[in-house]
This record gives sequence, structure tokens and C-alpha cells, in this order.
Amino acid sequence: MTELNMNMKQEYNKYMFPEGTVSIQQAVHEGTKILQEQKIENASYDSFALLADINGMDKTFYYMHGQDALSDDEYERFQHSIMLRAGHTPLQHILGKVYFYGYEYKVNSDVLIPRPDTEVLVEQVLKQVDESSRVLDICTGSGCIILTIAKEAGISQGTGIDISEAALKVAEENRKSLSAEQVTLLQGDLFQALPDEDQYKNYDLIVSNPPYIRSDVIPTLSEEVREHDPMLALDGFEDGLYFYRKIIESAAHYLKAEGWLMFEIGYDQARAVSNLMKEHGYTQVTTVKDLAGLDRVVTGRIG
Repeated sequence: MTELNMNMKQEYNKYMFPEGTVSIQQAVHEGTKILQEQKIENASYDSFALLADINGMDKTFYYMHGQDALSDDEYERFQHSIMLRAGHTPLQHILGKVYFYGYEYKVNSDVLIPRPDTEVLVEQVLKQVDESSRVLDICTGSGCIILTIAKEAGISQGTGIDISEAALKVAEENRKSLSAEQVTLLQGDLFQALPDEDQYKNYDLIVSNPPYIRSDVIPTLSEEVREHDPMLALDGFEDGLYFYRKIIESAAHYLKAEGWLMFEIGYDQARAVSNLMKEHGYTQVTTVKDLAGLDRVVTGRIG
């Protein structure tokens, strides 16, 4: 018995995985059943995705070769992955990757998992930038926002800032894999990370998806978010607006005339963030909804 099997034997027994030779289809069905028992949403999708990551299959292969037997190694690895997912480890963390705006990004527990809602923010940025633009991304995390903008718009310069060294290591791997040479990643606390030459009206657009969950709400979040996303990327302190205030108070010093400031927001924060921007001289302040009809993005322009 391998070390993996020895370590996981009791867990395997608890979930009653089939013994002996197992087909591809049987493994996916059993994995789905286990995940459903643990209240995992999209259990069938996750079970298929976990096995596909191991044996490289697509849907066509699955339907044509579903009765083929898995090797012992493949089945053992699949069992391990299902156990992790049944324990509410996010699918993206197990796979080590996620697709965002059509690009593959590495993710782990050091960064917030890019979510489809954030693509709404990227879309708003892309409406205002071109090949000559300089864009600053604050709280960059995995780098998915600034790197996607760089790839889609071919901006002249992109800068991503994060206070977390571990997050920036992930972002750097993503930068290299996407060959986004015009993007620079800097560690530091918001604007303090910028070098002296970037201290005054250097950017056409500043974008941020900052931590915005109120501290008292964090214990109520789903286990997958609460236990696996980095707290640095979640906690917006007492009212969830701490980082919006800090960024809005300083952003005008770094934006060119008529430059844009764009935020992702929580569904109930549009009015508060909009008012903060107006109080600091921003005009054309607009709220954009996501596909679910919830307020998701606030944008504004400095005079």
C-alpha cells in the first residue's frame, strides 16, 4: 500500500470507494455521489473535472471510453482529490488553476480565486484603455485583473500592487506564463509600493478589487471562502469600506487629468462607494451591475 493510501485509508473507508478495477464512468459516478453527500454544489461537474485533470480526458473521450479501466495510480489520485473536495477544499485549489476571461491562471490558498463577477470590472476597464494607457491595479492578488487587461488591450504599462509577498509570487508565475512583459509587480501597502517616479499623475486608470467584506460578516461566509481564501483578501474591516476610503483619498495624486478610478464592490456598497468618490471630486460616477443584476462595479473620473 502506498503512503497516500495508508494516510487516507480511514477516509476512503468512510466514503466507501469501490475496490478493485474501476472504470472511468464508475469513478465519476462514485465521486459525484460522495460530493453530493457532503453538500458540494455542482458535484457531477467537480467529479468529472477532478478526474479529467488526472487522465486528460474531455467529454468526447468520456462518452466513448467511459468503460475503460482506470490505472491504480489514477484511481488513487482521484480518491485523494475527491476527499479534498468533500472536505470543502475549493475545486480551483485542488486543480491549481482557474480560467478567467479565457485565460488560465494559477491559484492557491495565497490568493483570492478569480470569480466571474470580476470580469464585469475588467470589461469596464477595457472600454477606457488602449495601447497607450498606463494602468495601476491595487490589491492585485493573482494578477488576473491587470494581466487580463494587458493581454486584451495591449496597454503600454501595467503595475500590480499587493501587500502579500506570497500572493505576488503567484501573480509573477501568471505574468510569466502569459508573457505579459509590460506588467510590473510591486509589494507594499497600497500606493506606498510605488517608486518615486510614479508618485504624481502617472496613470490613465486605477483599478482595484480590494477586500470589502465587513469583519463581522466573515464568520458567516461559506466554509470554502472562510477557511480557504486568504483573510488579507477578504477583510474590509468594520464597515467593509476601509480600503475604498484609503484608495479614493490618494488616487487623484496618481491619476492623469480625466483619469478613471474603478472598483469592484459588494452588492450593497454602491451608494457608499459612489458618495465617497463624489466627495473627493470624481465625476461621471456610475454603478454597473453583474449578470445576476447585483451592483458590482463603481467607476468615476477625476477632473
